[in-house]
Amino acid sequence: MPLQICILETDVLRPELVDQYDSYGRMFEQLFARQPIAAEFKVYNVMEGYYPSDSERYDAYLVTGSKADSFGSDAWIQTLKTYLLERYRCGEKLLGVCFGHQILALLLGGKAERAVQGWGVGIHQYHMANKPGWMSPDLEDLTLLISHQDQVTQLPENATLLASSEFCPIASYCIGDQVLCFQGHPEFVHDYSRALLDLRQQHIGEAAYTKGVNSLQHDHQGHTVAEWMMRFVAQGRAGLAE
Repeated sequence: MPLQICILETDVLRPELVDQYDSYGRMFEQLFARQPIAAEFKVYNVMEGYYPSDSERYDAYLVTGSKADSFGSDAWIQTLKTYLLERYRCGEKLLGVCFGHQILALLLGGKAERAVQGWGVGIHQYHMANKPGWMSPDLEDLTLLISHQDQVTQLPENATLLASSEFCPIASYCIGDQVLCFQGHPEFVHDYSRALLDLRQQHIGEAAYTKGVNSLQHDHQGHTVAEWMMRFVAQGRAGLAE
């Protein structure tokens, strides 16, 4: 039976990008379709107030990226925090990307804030600090597309650091076999990142823009992160994570 994954969508795409890329939920569905573990997905835009019903059950809940601040006071962010804490206390598996990575860190006792390093954009490389058994295929270093000005600056209690760089010291972490998060965007593709850079050029500054555009000549390993995520969720389910 395929894994059942709930995608909690925390943003909508810029109007100029909707025709080509549809939504963040759709981008994740396309990403996960290219990894070997069978999975099915249902998307709920929590920014617009949509959540699973009480009767729905999933193998994991994935929190997407967002232009919102994870430490913001918006009502929908507070509602999401309450919902995620309930899922965590019930022992559900939680996955986070960018905003999701940050909000789960905040919720579980860590810190996330505006990064003194400034905007991170384009392709970024991380060193793998730890490599649990489900992290297959094995990598010494990880490259991902990124777009963020906030970072996790303190790990939650009992969290294990997985990936790090000088620019982003806490780029990925897990908490036991229940929580797995990444600052980078495995669901992004080069063309989407370039379009986002062009739209944000004035906001992020010329130096960061130029560096980001130049970095896009390199490949990224989002498909590997997608497989890691599904292997993490599949732990304990016979045959799925082999």
